[in-house]
Amino acid sequence: MNKRNTQQRRHSIIKLLNQQGEVSVDDLSLRFETSEVTIRKDLATLEKTGLLLRRYGGAVAVPDEVTQQFSAKIAPNKLAIAKTAAALIKDHNRIIIDSGSTTTGIVQQLNNLRGLVVMTNSLQLANAIHELENEPTLLMTGGTWDPHSESFQGQVAEQVLRSYNFDQLFIGADGLDLVRGTTTFNELTGLSKVMAEMSREVVVLLESSKIGRRIPNLELPWSDINVLVTDDKITPEALETIKKQGVTVLLAPYVE
Repeated sequence: MNKRNTQQRRHSIIKLLNQQGEVSVDDLSLRFETSEVTIRKDLATLEKTGLLLRRYGGAVAVPDEVTQQFSAKIAPNKLAIAKTAAALIKDHNRIIIDSGSTTTGIVQQLNNLRGLVVMTNSLQLANAIHELENEPTLLMTGGTWDPHSESFQGQVAEQVLRSYNFDQLFIGADGLDLVRGTTTFNELTGLSKVMAEMSREVVVLLESSKIGRRIPNLELPWSDINVLVTDDKITPEALETIKKQGVTVLLAPYVE
């Protein structure tokens, strides 16, 4: 069975589990006309992504309190910003999603889009993309693993990126200097610059609380940034200053 059918079967398993509260390997094997070994692999994969809990002979639905904890990995305000940014993506776009807690929220919004090609340097993002029912074409940068950013960095990753052209880059930041551009605690900024260089449009996702933070490492200068997506708690002064840099600003509703 091909990968698309695998994703559809796993989606159907979750739908069935939500209806019944529990499922058995025997029943699922008969229903989907596949082997018990295949069903056990499905359940193991779905458990890793937090969508169910395996039990002897089958699986049960995740308790509500656990589901809430899993969903809470992305803060509500970051998720609101990610949703606003994701609205810029069109069918068949070729995009880069950089590693980061806010950019991770974009993946949840991709299921209704067709023909996407998505490059990332994050294993977490790659796994989330792989589990989408409408799975885009997934590209990984490879490179040297950086434990600080939990992503691949370095010359190999940069060389891979230079082999492609992209419509959009979605990237976060640790801070935003109103004079210089985005800033970061990470000294490895080379890959970010190449990502921006190979993309027609650079979209920065950032909470308004990070605007004005003094961080020494400049990541992307204003000349590399096309769009800033932040929340509507940004001050009028900061908003006006950013717009004067020629950057389009999109405001997501602030969520506690």
